[in-house]
Amino acid sequence: MKFDSYTISSEIKINLEQLGFKRPTDIQFKAIPNILNGEDVLAVAQTGTGKTAAFAIPIIHKVQENKRFKKDLGIQALVMVPTRELALQITKVFHELARNTKVRTISIYGGVEQETQQESLERGIDILVATPGRMFDFLNQKSIDLRNLKTLILDEADQMLALGFYKDIKDVLHNIPVDRQTLFFSATINEEIKKLAYSLVTNPIRIQLSPKDPVSKNVSHALAFIEMDDKRFFLERYIKDFEALKILVFVRTKVRAERVKAAMERVNLSIECMHGDVEQNERIEILNRFKNNDTKVLITTDVNARGIDIPNVDLVINYDMPDVAENYVHRIGRTGRGRAKGTAVSFCAKEERDYLEAIENYTGVKITRIEIDKGEKEATILFSDDGKDDWKSLIDQNETFEKKRKKKKKKS
Repeated sequence: MKFDSYTISSEIKINLEQLGFKRPTDIQFKAIPNILNGEDVLAVAQTGTGKTAAFAIPIIHKVQENKRFKKDLGIQALVMVPTRELALQITKVFHELARNTKVRTISIYGGVEQETQQESLERGIDILVATPGRMFDFLNQKSIDLRNLKTLILDEADQMLALGFYKDIKDVLHNIPVDRQTLFFSATINEEIKKLAYSLVTNPIRIQLSPKDPVSKNVSHALAFIEMDDKRFFLERYIKDFEALKILVFVRTKVRAERVKAAMERVNLSIECMHGDVEQNERIEILNRFKNNDTKVLITTDVNARGIDIPNVDLVINYDMPDVAENYVHRIGRTGRGRAKGTAVSFCAKEERDYLEAIENYTGVKITRIEIDKGEKEATILFSDDGKDDWKSLIDQNETFEKKRKKKKKKS
């Protein structure tokens, strides 16, 4: 089936063609007709399967149709998301798919001044993409009116629960019509998410595209046992050996991100670092440089593990093993997106083996091990520009010094 077969506007079909969308993915094929029919949908699908377009295409069409008959309808669709980066990404998808439709989408999120967002709201919008905190700021200020809302979409719902947005999600229901369409999209589902979902939807169409192995078949993933103090040497070698590749490096904490960045800078590697303490405008700039290949290596925390679509990431490195098993799937899902192939490598220290066990229990698949013998380990440490302080290097330097001293003594 092709997108031409759907009952959507000609403008959207032209946009899809120009964007290179030829055939719908599985989640799009199953979700779009039900959303167009006004059904509530509960969809569970792997990251990188085209979930955003699965709800954006039918929502834009429905808003466009409504505007043909009545122009001043206010906000017709609300997309709630857990992070600022995801809000921006989803808004971009809506903009691309809605060209020449007169359907207007904006995003609101914290971390930046409200003034610009306020001005955009005042110009009139049809679709609002929002993080909960900033949305409630505007609701309390009576800057947005959701009384005519027709569709509520929760995206990356599992992460929203993990970040403690359950009360916010419930509170938004007091500000929107009971008679509405609700779309619930999640990469994973458990009992808590199921409970929330069924409290929000009415007789939903359930779509689940989660195979036994939740890791995308497009991603080859492997693991090496590397101790904490040695990880920087192996990361340096990967970056230098594969300097043409776009590499995304995950660590567990903001402090770790800065330390790893500093370690790479000591060996003269140019990299970027992004985490929750980086100012929002700077985060946008860093992400854009990485997306545009101006930067080849980005070190980040799990702020970029969910939902963010960074094109053509060749290699994901888990410098730290994630302490939440589900995040492993989301992290390595940043590569091998769509029809592209990707590679992921994890560095696992002795103290992280419990995390590894949890990940393999969650995925149901044993991760391929990369064997590193003693000689290869020593060679990697010696390979490092920062290897001057390690024991092996010091021994070698001392032996060289002794040989030179003895040679000089014989000559005299």
